[in-house]
Amino acid sequence: MAPPASSPPPMDAGIWAVDRAVSLPEVWALVATFSGLVGAWRLLGVCRAARVGAKEFLGSLPRLVVFGGNSTCGWGTVSEVWGLDLATMRWEAMPRLMIARFSHACCMARGAVVVLGGFVPCVGISHGASRSSRVEMLSKGAGAFVELPQLSCGAISGAAAIAVDETHSASGQVLLLGGNQNGWATSSVRLVDLATGVSTPQADLLNARSYFAGARLPNGGIVCAGGEGGLATAEMWAAPMQGALEAAWTWRGLPAMSVGRGGCSGCLLSDGRFAVLGGYSHSTGGCTSSCEALTLGDDGHWSPLPPMRESRQSFACAAVAGCIIVTGGFPQRKSAEVYDEVLGRWLRLPHDLPHHGGLHSMGSALL
Repeated sequence: MAPPASSPPPMDAGIWAVDRAVSLPEVWALVATFSGLVGAWRLLGVCRAARVGAKEFLGSLPRLVVFGGNSTCGWGTVSEVWGLDLATMRWEAMPRLMIARFSHACCMARGAVVVLGGFVPCVGISHGASRSSRVEMLSKGAGAFVELPQLSCGAISGAAAIAVDETHSASGQVLLLGGNQNGWATSSVRLVDLATGVSTPQADLLNARSYFAGARLPNGGIVCAGGEGGLATAEMWAAPMQGALEAAWTWRGLPAMSVGRGGCSGCLLSDGRFAVLGGYSHSTGGCTSSCEALTLGDDGHWSPLPPMRESRQSFACAAVAGCIIVTGGFPQRKSAEVYDEVLGRWLRLPHDLPHHGGLHSMGSALL
């Protein structure tokens, strides 16, 4: 009796199993997950099943969202918000900020993006701007930003915002690190209750910093590097290296970068290293494309990373799926590029920021 048509001949069982596997989009979605962002984009051209599977993975990733910024081509401060769809690699317009601003702090808190401080246009003064204490928030899927109470610590620009895991506040809490107040960089760290705007002082940074790179570590610690004025120093907020488990966390110094960087950006790589990119370098007298990464631990040290394709200062940056995406920045950048950790090189993205004159000093987050 002949076997059913759907059963493979015994000698061809291996070939049949392979053919069956590569025809399943869910298999390709799994392959895309382990291939990272750039690898998934490459799978789009393999076959129909690979394309479906890769799109499923890419569609599960958050967008890189860019909030506000300033234009170097006479467009001034903007309230535009753009989201980069990682499945199509295209920018899409999103709800605008309530007020145009640049050099603001930005982070995710409880699934919503929070925008704090920055420079806002002065009423009645063309291209004039002043620091602000205003705060606004956009929840995922919401059609508009909503205003939150202003910062009790006052107007600030060039600070870094890090979300805090907690359940005590009605709207969430963030740590506001450093920044520029009254024309001077500050070492202050404040715990901001978004429901009230109350800013409670915390342990100060070791260095006054503004326009610097900062990121949260998986263990809840925070690492910072660089800053306005060409700072090369780095520091970390973490538990004491020795002592009681309940001892207070403190700031401690880390090895300095190879070069001072103001207006740099930073993020964590998938291997746990802290990457710092671009910025203004006093040693070169201009913006730099150079990048380096800090290995944390007992043997903490900085190692060079491949330089970006273009020099950038005050640009948007985010790490996702084994890659770093950057866009915009000074001087007059519209381009976007991606660093693939597996390939170890930067690739130009096909679509620039839609803003006509390019943007710098934007806020950015994954939403």
